[in-house]
Amino acid sequence: MNNTADELTPDALVQAGYRYALSLTHHPHDAEDLVQQAWMRLQHRYGRVDNKAVLFKAVRNLFTDRYRRNAIVVFEPIEDREFADKPVSGASQDLDTLLARLRSEEREALFLNAVEGYTAAEISELWGQPRGSILSLIHRAKKKLRDWTAQHDNPRSSPSPTPDDDSTQPHHPPGGHPHG
Repeated sequence: MNNTADELTPDALVQAGYRYALSLTHHPHDAEDLVQQAWMRLQHRYGRVDNKAVLFKAVRNLFTDRYRRNAIVVFEPIEDREFADKPVSGASQDLDTLLARLRSEEREALFLNAVEGYTAAEISELWGQPRGSILSLIHRAKKKLRDWTAQHDNPRSSPSPTPDDDSTQPHHPPGGHPHG
């Protein structure tokens, strides 16, 4: 990674870390907590925080640890799910609504690539995953966003998939029994 590009002022590092944490959590307070905890751990361990990649890795590790430790299951209120399944109208189409429909890995990879400017190779180094896997995540995320946007422009197309959809599983209507 290009360390000179990642070396920022502490305020800029905190802001970049917050944006990244928010892309993971989707909750401002949780994002603030993650950044603060990551910053404090890095300060305690190294005496300073001077690199965006190191901060991002610490934030991601804390997020993963928190997820595993608490066995967090993200529950979507029924009202929000019903809203997400309805087509969004013209100017009110909200990028956050579309991004929330992506799997967290896709959303995170897309954020790092499109917003923070990381290359697939840099993300793969940061995550410890093969570059090809990162390229696939970014490609799938962009394709889903394009498809959902195109579908909005053409309302006669089939209903958009949700992150829970699995094309290999048969579809059953809400309240319907798969064997009934």
